[in-house]
Amino acid sequence: MLMPMKRAVILLSGGLDSATVLAWMRREGFACHALSFRYGQRHDIELVRATELARVLGAVEHKITEIDLRAFGGSALTADISVPKDRADEDIAGGVPITYVPARNTIFLAFALAYAETIGASDLAIGVNAIDYSGYPDCRPEFIAAFEHLAVLATKAGAQDGARFKIHTPLQMLSKAGIVKLACELGVPVAKTLSCYDPSHEGVPCGHCDACILRRRGFAEAGVVDG
Repeated sequence: MLMPMKRAVILLSGGLDSATVLAWMRREGFACHALSFRYGQRHDIELVRATELARVLGAVEHKITEIDLRAFGGSALTADISVPKDRADEDIAGGVPITYVPARNTIFLAFALAYAETIGASDLAIGVNAIDYSGYPDCRPEFIAAFEHLAVLATKAGAQDGARFKIHTPLQMLSKAGIVKLACELGVPVAKTLSCYDPSHEGVPCGHCDACILRRRGFAEAGVVDG
């Protein structure tokens, strides 16, 4: 008799990293419930990509939740602030850039936690990275560990039923080139992913923002053609 697959909630943005995490969790044997957000970001094309990736990569369900982080602003992704372009490597690596959305991963993981509790899942997954990234504080291992602890304290499943939540971060310590190689190994359709902070309405990457620069470097170092 086949054992039922364990359920997991996967945060899916439509980008390379989150798509790779979805594919990785599927390979690990999870029934994957993908969760995306329309949060007031400057472009919706990423949600079109997320929907397609959820289907192609075998998510059993894909939800798009609406919240409005434009109410607070404070980021080039949610306010009328220009996305930085053509920054030098030392600038990308130093400090928290204006593309940081205040508390975004905390908010997204809180929604994912609520979703997980309602479907009886104790596994969540997110494509954070602490190597080739733009200095976001909510991508660090200590943040993930703290949220796992919070999840047990904050939920009925943890406080009453003994659930121990696990946040899977398979990309945490990979370089961007390592992520590209893993994506190819897992059969992720990389051409369908969108990493750009400032794409056209049709989804054409700008080629000049931090995300585009890091992605281009990653593919070059991995020896893989992007798309």
